Formats: sequence, structure tokens, C-alpha cells
Amino acid sequence: MTLRIGVHPNNLHLTLAQHWPKAFADVDAEFVPYGEGRDTGPLLKRGQIDLGGTGSTPPLAAQVGGLDVQYIAASAPRPANGAILVAKGSSIRTIRDLRGCRIALLDGSFHTYLLAKVLEADGLLLKDVTRVELAPLPSAKALAQGEVGAWIAMAPHLDQALAAGTAEMLAPCGSTIPNRSLFWTLRRRALTPAVVGAFVTELARIGREITAAPERAARILVDAKLGGVDFETWRRALASRDWTIVAADASLIAEQQAEADTLYRHGDMPRIEIVAAGQSAAASAA
Repeated sequence: MTLRIGVHPNNLHLTLAQHWPKAFADVDAEFVPYGEGRDTGPLLKRGQIDLGGTGSTPPLAAQVGGLDVQYIAASAPRPANGAILVAKGSSIRTIRDLRGCRIALLDGSFHTYLLAKVLEADGLLLKDVTRVELAPLPSAKALAQGEVGAWIAMAPHLDQALAAGTAEMLAPCGSTIPNRSLFWTLRRRALTPAVVGAFVTELARIGREITAAPERAARILVDAKLGGVDFETWRRALASRDWTIVAADASLIAEQQAEADTLYRHGDMPRIEIVAAGQSAAASAA
């Protein structure tokens, strides 16, 4: 059986694995490119891929859509990978200043969860702001031109904007959310424990090699013309990231439940129960 691994540009671990020397040499694997993480659930449902990697929110959306999500593995938390930015010199100085604000983000990604948690801490809800769906480069332009008041950015565009002095940080991701990459499938794909174990082991090995050679990883991304970012920006972003991979466990399920509960409180998602492998997932319109 060929393991069809979905890969999209925002999942750097799988993007690098696709080009990494001898990656998955002992696994009969095929990389299937696609546009973005929010497409992962539909591709799994149609059987076009067997597993994929995204932020924490797409698998929740897939479960809400009735899919039998199964978590396989996760990255280490990435506290420096995301932040809410405002333009340099903006009148927005506090989270409460975001009320009524237009905010650029990739809605339905970890951006939504970060925004919900930050707003909630100051007594606001997602409905108190206007979410504007924009990719990173158009988001940076919209912030600079005053078309949005804030932008939820992620590395390396986050680092690039701060280094250029065009934006400043209103709220870092930090410990607000875990901000992991999650690797997941559907139970109906019926991946065996041996296949899952081989995937996790190889992903962890590649992560260790990226840690040891961020220059090689940066060159791969530059050659792939990913994100319109220069070599040194990529190198710094990759070198500062923890590339550890861990198998899915009870603590990961608890994190996903906390996110689902948060989005439910904001009216952005029905109440759902996140379960471990071997159990049945449930979604309701509560």
C-alpha cells in the first residue's frame, strides 16, 4: 500500500520532508501537493490523501463536518510562530482597542483560535471584530495601507514584518495557545499501527536533521520560492523552531478539546467531543 501524504505550503515539516534527502526511503510513500491546510479534511474524505499536517483547527472543522478524525502525531508547541500585529504607530494599543476592528487572518486556522483566546481574556468575543480572510502577503499590504487594523501573522512573515519596522506586536502567541502542527487522518483510511509508527518515526528523524542543518532546509524553501522570503529570514525562522515530533496522546486530545470548547463559547463551532483513537467522535448542533 502506498501511503499518500498530503503536503501544503503552510506545513513546513512536510514541505521539507518532500524534498529532504532519503526521506521516507523505507516507506512506500507518495507526496500529494495541495493548496492549504483547510483542504485537508475534504481530500481525506475523498480518499485523495491518507494523512496530512495542519494547525489545530482544521481537524476540529473536519469533525464538525462529520468526519472520523484520528490524530497521529504533533509538533512541539511553537510560541514564537504567531502573533497579532498592528501597524507601526497604530492607535490600537490594547486588545480592547480591537473592538470593531478589521483583522486580517486565515480564518479557520490556528489564527482563529489565537484571536478567540486573546479577545476572551479581555472580555471580548469573535463577533466583536470583523475577520478579513487574506493570505500573508496581501495581509501585510492591507495593514500597511490601513485597510485592516490588525493582522494575525505567522513565521516567517511575522519575523519579516517586525524586522522591516512596518509593524509592531500587539499580542504574541506565547503560551496563549499551544500552536502545534498536528498530523492526522480519518479512521476510514484504516492506516495500520505499523504504517502510523513508521510515519511518526521518519517525521521525527527528519525533524532532527532539520534542527542540525537549518541552512539546508532554508535553501530548499528558497529554491521552492515559498512565501517570497529570503534565505536568511528562512534560516533564522527554521533555526529558532523546535522540530520535535511526538505521538498523539491524551494531553493532545485535551488541548484539542480546550480549543473546541473555546470556539463553541464564541459561537464559532457546535459543541463537539474530541476522542482518542479507538473511540467514536461526536458532534452536535448545540
